Formats: sequence, C-alpha cells, structure tokens
Amino acid sequence: MGLLSLAIWVPIAFGALLLAVGRDEHAPAVRWLALLGSVIGFLVTIPLYQGFKLGTAAMQFVEKAEWIERFNVHYHLGVDGISFWFVPLTAFITVIVVIASWEAITERVNQYMGAFLILSGLMIGVFSALDGILFYVFFEATLIPMYLIIGIWGGPNKIYAAFKFFLYTLLGSLLMLIALIFLYNQSGGSFDIATWHQLPLSSTAQTLLFFAFFAAFAVKVPMFPFHTWLPDVHVEAPTGGSAVLAAIMLKLGAYGFLRFSMPIAPDAAREWAWLMITLSLIAVIYVGLVAMVQKDMKKLVAYSSVAHMGFVTLGFFIFNDLGVSGGLVQMIAHGFVSGAMFLSIGVLYDRVHSREIAAYGGVVNTMPNFTAFALLFAMANCGLPGTAGFVGEWMVILGAVKANFWIGMAASTALIFGAAYTLWMFKRVYLGPVANDHVKELTDINSREFLVMALLAIAVLAMGLYPRPFTDVMDTSVAELLKHVALSKLN
Repeated sequence: MGLLSLAIWVPIAFGALLLAVGRDEHAPAVRWLALLGSVIGFLVTIPLYQGFKLGTAAMQFVEKAEWIERFNVHYHLGVDGISFWFVPLTAFITVIVVIASWEAITERVNQYMGAFLILSGLMIGVFSALDGILFYVFFEATLIPMYLIIGIWGGPNKIYAAFKFFLYTLLGSLLMLIALIFLYNQSGGSFDIATWHQLPLSSTAQTLLFFAFFAAFAVKVPMFPFHTWLPDVHVEAPTGGSAVLAAIMLKLGAYGFLRFSMPIAPDAAREWAWLMITLSLIAVIYVGLVAMVQKDMKKLVAYSSVAHMGFVTLGFFIFNDLGVSGGLVQMIAHGFVSGAMFLSIGVLYDRVHSREIAAYGGVVNTMPNFTAFALLFAMANCGLPGTAGFVGEWMVILGAVKANFWIGMAASTALIFGAAYTLWMFKRVYLGPVANDHVKELTDINSREFLVMALLAIAVLAMGLYPRPFTDVMDTSVAELLKHVALSKLN
C-alpha cells in the first residue's frame, strides 16, 4: 500500500470499525477511536508533502493495479500540483470535525463518526483517482455518507434537504457517466484520464463533453443558477456536516473542471469561457447581495460560499497562471475559512439552539475569547490582507485584470459585498450590549472548543502570511495545464 492508499483506506477502515463495534453506551470510547482514526489519517498525509518534488508536472506517488480486467479499469492513484493540497486539507478538516462534534452528538455517535471518516477517505479518493471509473465511483460514493449525515442528524426539514442534495448532485453526475463511456470508446478502450487528455476530439464532441462535465461539476461547486440546493442543505445539516460540505465537498466540482473539462475539451473550454465567466461574476455579485438580506447565520455563510466559489471558477476560465493558481489557493483558503465560520455558528447553536441573527447581540460580553476567534474568521471571510481569505481572491483579481480590466473590476466588488454582509452579521451577533437572557447566560468556549478554534486560526493566519508552500507546489502543474489548453487551440 502506497501513501495515497493509506490516506484513503485508513479513515475508511476506522469508519467501518466504528459502524461494526460502536454502541451509544460506549460513546466515550467511540469518540476516542474516531479521533485516533482521523489523526492517523492526517499523519499519513504528512510524508506526501515531505516527498513531493517541485518543478515537475508529472503525477507523483503513483499506484496502479488491475481492478476490472475485462473493461481495462485500474485502481490508479496519483497526485500532481493541482490535486496535492486537497489530500492533507481533507484529512485536517476531518480531525477538526471529530473534535468539534465531541459533545454535540449524543445519539448514534458511532454511526455519525463512522460516516465522517468514510466520507474523508472517499473524498481523498476523488482527488487521487487517475482512472475515469475509479474517479466516478469515489465521486458518487461521497453522496451516501453525506446524505445520511444530513438525513439522520439534521434539523426539522432534514429529509427534504437530504433528498434535494442527493437528487441535484446525482442527476448532474449521470451525464458525466455518459461522457466517461464516450471517452472510453474514443480512446480504444481506456479509462486512463491522462490518455483522454491527448485525444484529438472534434469541436462538436468537445462541446458535448464540456457540457456533460459542466452538468456534474457546476451543481457540485455550486455555480449560479444551480446553487439553490446549498442553503437548504446547510441550514438543515449538523454543524460538522456543514463544515465538511463547505470546506471539501464543494471543491470536488471545481477540481473536476481542472482535471476533466479544461484538458479533455480545451477548445470548448476556450469557446465557452465567456459563459463560465458570466455565471461566476453573477455568483460573486448577485449571490453576495442575496447574502446581505439573510436572517439565518448559516444561510448567510452558505450564500457567502457560493460567492467565494464564484471566484474559483472565474480564476480557472480566464486562462492565465495567476487566475488558475489563485482559484486553487482560494479553494484551499475557503476550506479553512468556511469550515471555521460554520463551526463558530455551531458553538453558538449548541448553547442557544438558534441560528437566527436576531436571537443574539452582545455575545462579546459573555464570550470574549470566542468572539476574538470569530472576529478573525469574519475578517478572513471578508478577504482581509494577512489572512487566508485574501491571497486567492487577490490573485484571481490580478489575473482577471490582466485578462480584461472590467472583469477584474466586477470581481473586486466581492471584497466590498463580503465585508458588508460578514461585518454586519458580526456587529449584530457579537457587539453592543447583551441583548437578552439567552446571551446573558452564555459561557465562554471550553478547552476542546478552544483547540478547534486555535487550530483553524493558525491555519488561516499561516496561509495568509506565508502562502508560498501552497503556490510552489501548484505552479508547474498549472503552467503545464495552460500550455496544453493553449497548444490545443493552436492545433
């Protein structure tokens, strides 16, 4: 077993173990076992960074074995500069979510923790898969644990939200499956993704493939106007579910554009870039305005996620180094920041059992330590320089201005809207005098919650102050991808 297999199967094995042996009467032991599994899952990703070679766009840590011999399907794994950082990010967020859910979940603890660990392994599988069918299996399998997390531990409308989540994402993926089968036939019976990148496809075939992949990935991101499932799901999902959904699952769709849409259908990607840029700008501007009028904190942050992911797709489809690298950095930063925002809301919800902004006011008076963390995460969500939220957005804006000044100008409005809705929420929830008895009775965060907030704060500041380790890893792979797209256009 290579390092990538360990990163995938260690959390899945621990998750399966929890499902098999855990019982609610053994909840303390179940929690410790889940924490052990998530920490080991994160530790096995550290040697990946130590062994990653800079300056090459080749796949690294490659593993390949026969899987379904008759159809030439392989268990084929590997990462390059584009996919690498999502492996440790997924494992890190899983550790955070296990610690954050320590006391919040009291029923079916083993199933809850098990679902998250299995989901973690499956998502790492998506980022590591180099075989089309293996990618599809991991991509679709992630729906099952998240569906259960929402449907079992969610809010009052959890069944509606779980069905909406499942149906939206599954319907889009069926068109992707047809595209994968078409590419299999075109390549003479290969599911190898790298082989597909070199196929000489007609303009019509590329356009059809581009929109087949678009159906799967745009829903997952989610891009405007396919974003309507996300606020409902976030509102009903438990805190851990919202954190993982925003931090990692939305990235699966954005990653798909870089691994499939752009390299397999480069001419169509260029031809339809105007559509992707338009939809991205609508997400950045219109959805940012929608976030301003939300009364529910979770809905506000959910719409904020759609706006921030609009930056990602905008960066990808302006086809320059700054834009694509900025989009990737934004994906990683959004993983830290959005996860922190949802977990902060969870801290308040565990105490007051309300997500309504109007239910709070003056929280700083009773929870000063927690408010300090919440302020940092709010500033990162605004894109304050020195935090992770700034780096990717700034790179995308620079890349957009380089491509077209007016696109960059439109994109930069996100910083204004982001500051408006985030700081307005912060003011109403945290500042001023104590608003009611619920807030008066609040107690500050305990040592476990402090640990969660501190780990996320360190990640947000470290990435904001020194993003070079992230950009160094991705630079060569991004340049190679853009070279491939440009050369295809010339041919």
